[in-house]
Amino acid sequence: MKYTLPMFALVAVLGLAACDRETVVVPTPVPGPAGATGATGDTGASGGTGATGGTGATGATGSTGYTGATGDTGATGKTGSGDTTVIVMPPASAAQ
Repeated sequence: MKYTLPMFALVAVLGLAACDRETVVVPTPVPGPAGATGATGDTGASGGTGATGGTGATGATGSTGYTGATGDTGATGKTGSGDTTVIVMPPASAAQ
């Protein structure tokens, strides 16, 4: 008898715990229609101009070129005889 009462209490607790409980259903919110489009935001500020680069170093002066070789001197021409006559002809278009 000493264990009878606690045994009935244990059976009662297990019996009540095994009963079906109602499931709680949480309704899912349904989204409504989309709202109007918001205003366009302002344009951001322009970035700063970067620093200018340094001037490059001046290049070295080139070396002077070599002087070319002197050409051969031509042969001396014949001396005129002194009684040569030169005749200059008029242009062909003036003759017409």
